[in-house]
Amino acid sequence: MSFRFYTNAISQASKTVAAGMFVAGLVLIGFGFMIYLLPRFFATLAAIVFFVAGLGCGVTAVKIFLALRQLDKLDSDNSGAYRKNVRIHTEEY
Repeated sequence: MSFRFYTNAISQASKTVAAGMFVAGLVLIGFGFMIYLLPRFFATLAAIVFFVAGLGCGVTAVKIFLALRQLDKLDSDNSGAYRKNVRIHTEEY
């Protein structure tokens, strides 16, 4: 007589995880083989990806610098306009 300390749901989950790992392994083997066969193509592809990512970072940085420049201009022009009629009340208990 054998005892089973797990349910069918655990068995199904284990099969699903094993199948996913098997597919991921086959995909990784395929990518590795393709990179081995076509190294110049994948080096060019990686260079393009890095170039586009660097360009995106540069454009975002320029946008942030321009926005900060505009905020600094607004702050210097109206240095006290936003504080007009503002009173701060503190209550001590």
